[in-house]
Amino acid sequence: MASEVGRSKEVDTYIATQPPETQRALEELRSCIWRAAPGVSELMNYNIPAFALAQGGKRDKQIMIAGYPKHVGFYPHPDVIDAFADRLAGYKFAKGSVQFPLNKPIPKALVIEMVKLRLSQLQG
Repeated sequence: MASEVGRSKEVDTYIATQPPETQRALEELRSCIWRAAPGVSELMNYNIPAFALAQGGKRDKQIMIAGYPKHVGFYPHPDVIDAFADRLAGYKFAKGSVQFPLNKPIPKALVIEMVKLRLSQLQG
């Protein structure tokens, strides 16, 4: 992690309660988010891990992740999903979310690009 300061024990606990494959995928997403936005702070929102991209950022300034039995959910923002829709064609996605199946590698470079886009939207 880029900074231990923004880490959340609640997020650690959430990830630790997931099955091993889900834990692995969530940690990969978490690592990608930290790589793309080293200044994030973690929190729990809607009972799932959230990453505030701006100090005190509410839902529209957060990226969220969640674990499920067969996939992990990644919730960057509807604008980000729209911008990357062509590159998400191999995944199940909707207005503000994408599902990465546990039986396939997390597309780390894509996730990092998506986080960086959202960060630039908020700073712009």
